[in-house]
Amino acid sequence: MTTPYERTKSVIETRQFLQMLASADDVTIRGLVQSVAVCLLRHYPLDIDLEVSAAALPGVWVVPERQRSDGTAVAKQTGSSFLTGERDGNE
Repeated sequence: MTTPYERTKSVIETRQFLQMLASADDVTIRGLVQSVAVCLLRHYPLDIDLEVSAAALPGVWVVPERQRSDGTAVAKQTGSSFLTGERDGNE
C-alpha cells in the first residue's frame, strides 16, 4: 500500500526527473532512465487517487478525463454536471 508520504515524494521526484530530462542535452544511458522511471511510478498516484483528491480539494485538482480506445477523452459525469475543471454555473 502506498502511503501519503510515498505518493507525495513520488510526485516531487517525478517533477524533478522530468525537469532533469527537459534540461539535458543528451540522454545516453537508456537503462538509467528506465530504472528511475520504474522507481518513480511505483508510488505515483493513479487516476482513482486523483479523483479522491479532486473531490477533497477541487481548487487544486480536477477529475482526470478517461481515454477511449480511439484516444479521445471522456469527461466523468457526476450528477448534472461534468467534472472537467469548469463550473456549470448552477452552484
